[in-house]
Amino acid sequence: MIPLQIKISEKTKLFIKWDDETESLIDIKYLRDECPCAVCKGETVLLKTYRPAKPSAEHPESFKIKDIQPVGEYAIQITWKDGHDSGIYTWEYLKELEKSQGFVSQ
Repeated sequence: MIPLQIKISEKTKLFIKWDDETESLIDIKYLRDECPCAVCKGETVLLKTYRPAKPSAEHPESFKIKDIQPVGEYAIQITWKDGHDSGIYTWEYLKELEKSQGFVSQ
């Protein structure tokens, strides 16, 4: 499963066309809310867990994509217009987000 095309659609969705001819459409706000990085999701190191606080106010540029770059042949890294860029979205994670967003948006 490898994307053949990734682009922003309708300013609010991330469109992905996969090599198996399927297509994914992921809400950009949901994509940002589910950023997999340690800053957003937290992490556990040596049995100590860090959980980030929810932001009290969202930056107006938080849900706008500035750039998308490939990471090897397994993921993309998204740079958001507010400067956040530490999330690595694997192909598998993007597929999971597509399936789970139905309960949140659309």
